[in-house]
Amino acid sequence: MADTGTRRRLGALAGAGISAAALPGITLEGDGTDAVLAVMLAGLAIAVLTQLVHIGPSAPVPVPALLAFAAAGFVQDSLIWWLLSWLGEEIGMMRVEGFGTILLAGLITRVSILALSLIGASPATAD
Repeated sequence: MADTGTRRRLGALAGAGISAAALPGITLEGDGTDAVLAVMLAGLAIAVLTQLVHIGPSAPVPVPALLAFAAAGFVQDSLIWWLLSWLGEEIGMMRVEGFGTILLAGLITRVSILALSLIGASPATAD
């Protein structure tokens, strides 16, 4: 499907938003507008980096392959959140504290990317 990339980017934005809202280790500095901007920038960074280094199926795959893609994507997303934790301190809008928070944010992001990218995909057929 042609819109799989769009759904992956939406999944990255959704993962950043859910992580920022749900995890207590992610704090946003400033008022409402700055907080929304920080989450959007984090989602944009995740979307761009996951598009540059695409880890995931381009078509429906069997469950074992999907789990392997999910594990590799989890590592990728956790590394991106680690980068965002460092950049957030430099910019001053977003603080990500703790390795556990980074891992949970990576997990939430990867699940949302996989969930949104597989919506509307036809199931894999066994030949």
